[in-house]
Amino acid sequence: MALRDDLMSEIKEAMKAKAADRLSALRLILNGLKEREIALRGDGVAISDADELAVLAKMVKQRQESVKVYLEGARQDLADKEIAEIKVIEEFLPKQLTAAEVEAAIAAAVDEVGATSVKDMGRVMAVLKAKYTGSMDFGSVGALIKARLA
Repeated sequence: MALRDDLMSEIKEAMKAKAADRLSALRLILNGLKEREIALRGDGVAISDADELAVLAKMVKQRQESVKVYLEGARQDLADKEIAEIKVIEEFLPKQLTAAEVEAAIAAAVDEVGATSVKDMGRVMAVLKAKYTGSMDFGSVGALIKARLA
């Protein structure tokens, strides 16, 4: 709930400052969190901090993909809007790990589960997701885990 409280206070500040673009991005974040909460409520589960971070990470990824599409279509104005939204969303995510920190986290997870082959990749990924959701890009981590276990 701390994320939601921070978000509500940022929305109030954006309204006072009449920052329409920032307010729009903040409201998108709030709506994304509410949608996830409603989906989980149907299963009888409350939204966790990890779920909130996963929603934010997904929102960033979606916008990064949109930026690529807009730039390919020569729509710099739309790409700029998406980039601005990414910056606002990233304010609520934990600090991204450096390449060296990602390597160290992978090594620790491999040791923790005793992984010896690519068959153990799912267990390694589960440990990383439990500890580092929102702090690393799991799309690129998969390739690093495979390289380490191959």
